[in-house]
Amino acid sequence: MSVLQDIVEKKHYSFIDGEGVTWQEAVRLSALPLVADGSVSEDYYKQIIACIEKYGPYVVFDHNVAMPHTTENAKGAFKTGVGFMVCEHMIDFGEDEDGEKKEANLFFTLSSTNPDEHMNNIGQLSQIFMNDDLLDALAAARTPEAILKAEADFPCEED
Repeated sequence: MSVLQDIVEKKHYSFIDGEGVTWQEAVRLSALPLVADGSVSEDYYKQIIACIEKYGPYVVFDHNVAMPHTTENAKGAFKTGVGFMVCEHMIDFGEDEDGEKKEANLFFTLSSTNPDEHMNNIGQLSQIFMNDDLLDALAAARTPEAILKAEADFPCEED
């Protein structure tokens, strides 16, 4: 099963407007689908925020993708999983150390308790992050069916 299929099957997705939402609130919202099924605790997101405040917007990548995460086996992580959130509006994470503006509207929020499962998720997400057509389709998704259709229409290369 692909990571996107797993997200849909476990209902680890959400779709928000995002207008006027701070990056801190977006991180909290992106973790809610993981909270809903007990994958992470309600305050798990606070560790992610603390890491971003300490290290800067390291979770934001090209193509307006954010991958909020903290250390493996972080307090409050009970299952390995990936949460997915689409925002209609960009979320501003400020600037990185080079002064580059960092913003995102696609969130892949990670929790990890199993290193093998976690590395498998990271590997699949890396493939997704290099697939611009898939990212564009995911950014337009507003339903779980649209997530699966995006994956079917723009499959990632098999290793």
